[in-house]
Amino acid sequence: MKVNGIDYRTIWIEGSTVFMIDQNLLPFKFKIFESEDYLQTCKSIKSMMVRGAGAIGAAAGFAMAQAFIQAPKIGTEEFVLKARRNIEETRPTARNLFYAVERVFDAGKISSENAVTVAQKIADEDASASQAIGEIGNEIIKAGFRIETHCNAGWLAFVDFGTALSPIYMAHKSGKDVFVWVDETRPRSQGARLTAWELYNEGILHKIVPDNAGAWLMSQNQVDMMIVGADRIASNGDTANKIGTFEKAIIAKTFGVPFYIAAPTSTFDLKCKSGNEILIEERSDDEVLFQTGPDSDGVIRKIRVASEGSSAINPAFDITPASYITGIITEKGIVKPDEKEILFLHEK
Repeated sequence: MKVNGIDYRTIWIEGSTVFMIDQNLLPFKFKIFESEDYLQTCKSIKSMMVRGAGAIGAAAGFAMAQAFIQAPKIGTEEFVLKARRNIEETRPTARNLFYAVERVFDAGKISSENAVTVAQKIADEDASASQAIGEIGNEIIKAGFRIETHCNAGWLAFVDFGTALSPIYMAHKSGKDVFVWVDETRPRSQGARLTAWELYNEGILHKIVPDNAGAWLMSQNQVDMMIVGADRIASNGDTANKIGTFEKAIIAKTFGVPFYIAAPTSTFDLKCKSGNEILIEERSDDEVLFQTGPDSDGVIRKIRVASEGSSAINPAFDITPASYITGIITEKGIVKPDEKEILFLHEK
């Protein structure tokens, strides 16, 4: 996607260095961070400098490749096994992370060059799948649709194009007049900071919505459909996504608003029987108690926005049961949650 007229991917590798857009600085500052070793890349994932299911997967794959490049000639196996554990501990919920690490780890057993090749292939597959999701999802978007989304599942959350926003981009490019309600998505405000920034860059009409205004909007017939992403999809169709997604699904079902998940097949975890088995990441309460933004001098600072004497709880994800999901938009087609097995028949 373009930023200031230049095409960028969210994350890429050159030699042994991983380059990524520093998403913690957006939308106030656009900067490329250079990660020179796998531990730096791990830190970037954990700090959410790079975030979103597909981008996390690509970053994890690149980190695993970096580990093979860095591995000493003596004690190689021990080094890469420790690296794998470090990478997998960065974000426990996203399925794409474990999918990428496993593939690159197996590839690296042949050579470090092969690890890099497979890591790059995973990134390319992510971009291609996201583009296909956009083309397929565009078919169910009508001109004039008002679409609500939650968190950021745009190109910043993937290597390119995105999932939930990809159909919207395709609809816009095909000439459909679409409008987007952007949930602010507390506590990190990925909607207000990232999704809104993306849509502005693409020239798509939108407004930021307080997280607690979704029910009012739908009750006023202001939402035609909702599309969100996913970080892991269980074999029964239950879906893990950014905290607050389940609330929106409940509201959508109450008011008869179609509720779609957009995700590549790499996000499905067929070994996971239901959402009850998905580990929910709990992050620091600082993300709830503090906010960051530019001061009058342009310097990005962190300030407390909550009572001094209070602590907070900060689950990063929640589980939306399959019964609340209208359909799942994948790179292979749109399926009902209980029909997704057809996507994997060719692999059996």
